[in-house]
Amino acid sequence: MKNTRNYGVTKVVRPIKSTMMTASVLALALAAGAAMAQETAPAPAEDDVTEVVVTGFRGSLKSALNVKRNSAGTVDSILSEDVAKFPDSNLAESMQRIPGVTLSRGDGGEGRNISVRGLGPGYTRVRLNGMEGAAQTGSSDIYGAGNSGRSFDFNVFPSEIFSALSTRKTASADVEEGSLGATVDLRSPRPFDYREDQVLSFTAKGVYNEVSKSTDPRLSLLASKKFADGKFGILGTLTYQDRNIREVGYSAVDILPSNINGFNAVRRDAAGLPVTTPPLTEVQPFCTPIGWVSPTGGATISPDPSVHGAKGATATNCSTNNPRTGTIAAYNTIYNLRRADAAAVPGSGAFFPRIPRYVNSEQDAKRTGGSLTFQWRPDSDTEVSLDMLYSKYEVERRDNYIAMLSLARNIGNNGQPMVSVKDVEFDDNGSLVYGLFDGMDIRSEGLVDQFTSEFKQANLNFRRRFTERFEVSGMVGVSESVWDGPMRLQTFVDIIDADNVSIDFRGGGTTPVLDFGVDVSDPANFLYAPGGSDGTVTGGFSVQGKPANNTTKITTINLDTKYELNADVTFKVGAQYRENDFNAYNLNLIPSQVAVKALPAGVTLASITTQITGVDELWGGGAPSSWLAVDSAKWRDVFDFDSFQYCGVECGAGKSQIKETVKSVYFMTEFNTDSLLPIPVRGDVGIRTVFTDQFAVGHIPVPVPGGLPYPTRGLRNEVERSYSYTLPSANVVFEITPDLLARFSAAKVMSRPELGALTPSSGVTFTTRTGTINNPFLDPIRATTFDAALEWYFRPGALVSVAYFYKDIKTFVQRVNELVPYNELGLPEELLVGNASGAVATDLFNVARFTNTEGGPLKGYELNAQFELDFLPGPFANIGVLGNYTNISSEITYILSPTVTTTNDLTGLSRESASGTIYYEDDKFSVRATGSYRGNYIRGIPASAGSDLQGNDDTFYVDASASYAVSDRLKISLEAQNLTDEQNRLFIDSTREDTLFETRIGRTVTFGMTYKY
Repeated sequence: MKNTRNYGVTKVVRPIKSTMMTASVLALALAAGAAMAQETAPAPAEDDVTEVVVTGFRGSLKSALNVKRNSAGTVDSILSEDVAKFPDSNLAESMQRIPGVTLSRGDGGEGRNISVRGLGPGYTRVRLNGMEGAAQTGSSDIYGAGNSGRSFDFNVFPSEIFSALSTRKTASADVEEGSLGATVDLRSPRPFDYREDQVLSFTAKGVYNEVSKSTDPRLSLLASKKFADGKFGILGTLTYQDRNIREVGYSAVDILPSNINGFNAVRRDAAGLPVTTPPLTEVQPFCTPIGWVSPTGGATISPDPSVHGAKGATATNCSTNNPRTGTIAAYNTIYNLRRADAAAVPGSGAFFPRIPRYVNSEQDAKRTGGSLTFQWRPDSDTEVSLDMLYSKYEVERRDNYIAMLSLARNIGNNGQPMVSVKDVEFDDNGSLVYGLFDGMDIRSEGLVDQFTSEFKQANLNFRRRFTERFEVSGMVGVSESVWDGPMRLQTFVDIIDADNVSIDFRGGGTTPVLDFGVDVSDPANFLYAPGGSDGTVTGGFSVQGKPANNTTKITTINLDTKYELNADVTFKVGAQYRENDFNAYNLNLIPSQVAVKALPAGVTLASITTQITGVDELWGGGAPSSWLAVDSAKWRDVFDFDSFQYCGVECGAGKSQIKETVKSVYFMTEFNTDSLLPIPVRGDVGIRTVFTDQFAVGHIPVPVPGGLPYPTRGLRNEVERSYSYTLPSANVVFEITPDLLARFSAAKVMSRPELGALTPSSGVTFTTRTGTINNPFLDPIRATTFDAALEWYFRPGALVSVAYFYKDIKTFVQRVNELVPYNELGLPEELLVGNASGAVATDLFNVARFTNTEGGPLKGYELNAQFELDFLPGPFANIGVLGNYTNISSEITYILSPTVTTTNDLTGLSRESASGTIYYEDDKFSVRATGSYRGNYIRGIPASAGSDLQGNDDTFYVDASASYAVSDRLKISLEAQNLTDEQNRLFIDSTREDTLFETRIGRTVTFGMTYKY
């Protein structure tokens, strides 16, 4: 077996900047801590202590620090600053201030999901009011399209309906399994959170973005009332937000070597065997930027007129009305570039963007939400609450592209082999620097995607202390998360064989200047019609897997008991039942409606199109001042799209179910040896046993004899399995001094595979013995973890800490290609009956399927500092600082093929991340600024041919906010996000770092007011 190793992608500019920034914060913390430790006044006598209620950002930091200090495990929290005032407008963006947490942004740059200590969103479990939650949204393809897995999309929820967020990075037996990275708890407010019998708060904000040039409303209301002498309370929240988002930029879709879309890159002799020949020297034009077919072993023109005459290939034309204009110099430049792993393949080392294009993405989003809580507390020993949550996120996204399409097409649809290369230049790594082409097809593509994410949850909680030592608590809850996508419609118009088209990176930036060689705003230059018999595509439409629906229903029952043996030891015993029922389906257009139809009589292209404008102003980079695009609403009206008919599994559309029934029991001992050892030691030790029953349903497309009424149907495939694991855990805190704590934690943890990978569905071709298959028999991802930390609370509200963590990931899940007997694929043998290939159950199939691999180690350290400068004179005493830095490394073995592996970072892992905040706060005025850095990370392994990985470049976002209390009841605020106008860039290959995608989201400013009564 051949082993290769990549060391990820390392840049030095921003990592050094972030490290210096955080190191400065930490150095300042240590110096200030030493000074403040010397100046700390003696503790007041007990009878001198008066109760002080601290609010605002400073107060929320202090409260969160107390939670961290008193916890047995490693817990970081973010709490409300005030009534109905979460510190940030987006939950995921708030979490950037927590050490080890990095943010993944979705459309419009809004925080979507998180990674904790290098482990991506699929390894982080989120609970809402104590119940595991599911939240799924859609997004553009470049960000992974719709989420149909376990990853939690925080942008479904408005932050105003929550009052607290905590991240538990270490495991305890009384917290259910399901996380390798962290368990995140979101909690909505309750009436008894507030001392007042009656609370009313209303907030109104306007949100302006410089790219969308739109000012949008954001409204929220909280009302709380206590009754029955303060024993019963009701609290409700309502929130509404309307956002109009716009992104502009560049996309390559993929980067491919030039031989990929040619029909042959190797000269062959008379016997058809490859031979090595020098580059061409004869003076004749060539169309294709790669090889040619030569059955006699002599040089011939490609495309070959004798083979491709139906496409219009002649001695002077590449295709119909498409003259050969390529130069020998350009041809030989490409021919001579070869990768080391494909040295015999001419052009294998010349890399071109697959579909270079400008991007304009606009999104209209409405987010509504609310919570309603009934709380009863008749005495200090009894409490019952009913918590209800609701959120609805409605989106219509409109993506428009103006693209060079031929490099994504092969000979079948008159693509790359019909393009003449007149001039070309590459850098030392084979990345395109400049190219000038004739015969390039141009496409204006539009995509309208509509979806709604709706979440509902209700859970009943109770707690009863029967004696001074014995207490019972529990919860019964249900939730439903529905992601519904009624439409994802692509429409496009084409220009065939445009000349003098160029891709130019010579300006030195990460994205090129694209010149389309023709006026792309003129309707007369575009075509919309059925495709030609020679394979030419001239406009059309497609319905991309919609209508579609994902529904997740979760039922949870918890019962916990606690018995205090004495002041030092407490026993906890509990059980949980949880049922996760995930159902998904999509529909297909009936076959008779798939074909592209000509425009009806009297309808012109100009009458169903619009102009995309403003991209050149907002993005630059040579974008056209405007380009023609199909108006989707007009197209739908002209072709009566609402009357189109769909079919489901009866015509091969997808339908699946994953139902997990989880039963678990635990036993845990909490201890506090304050009086038994020289120093106080506290913590917990426990064990949790988990039993999982999994029921999976998928539908496999099967050809229908005769093709009537549909050429395929879906064959139902069911798989049942069960597994169990025992997960021990321990958390120990040594109080070396009252202010210096040492923490140690160890546990076995597990996270279940993504739902899509477990679906027993496939696509199998019997004639070639190939297929793509999911795997319902995947084992959970498991790891053994160890954590150690030293925390110094040198003053009230102050902390300096260092933490080390190690995770030995025992199993991992990858999609790999391998030879597998059919009867081990988990597919029904019914498929074998009547297949024309004569395949039998023991035949080997070359399949790409999800499988468990060996994983590898992950380790890192965190530095964290938080303190107030209250020892400084005058107004400087109102300044505070917090910052953190995380460094992570991992060695995951990826299987690229049955004979080749590579070792690299875990996907989604940033080796460096940091966050720093400086704030000022007094009785009236509050202002803060936060900088968040995330190092580059791998998005996928392997990548396309010739590239080792897909990655995400490093980012550094700066946000700021300020507020002023006009009175005790009225506060005005101003917030700004992305002050540095940061842009997110995706790239391919760790050496070349060719840009796949880069857009601008711009700065966002929010102004508002809050009135409290």
